[in-house]
Amino acid sequence: MNIDTNALLALPAADKLHLVELIWENLGESSEAIPLPKWAEQEALRRRDEMLSDPKLGSSHEATWAKIEKRNG
Repeated sequence: MNIDTNALLALPAADKLHLVELIWENLGESSEAIPLPKWAEQEALRRRDEMLSDPKLGSSHEATWAKIEKRNG
């Protein structure tokens, strides 16, 4: 891969965001497996274990959406 990262970093923020959106959409359309870093897997397992040990730490699906809708009110 031959990308001029200095040129990318010099772009205005709006252009960088547009590139991120294009890349994100492309990743979503791809059937290629994306490797999960070990740290991300470990963090997901840690959070799962934390929730299983004390379910009061989290919110239900409905409560979460209610908070979002209230905030966007």
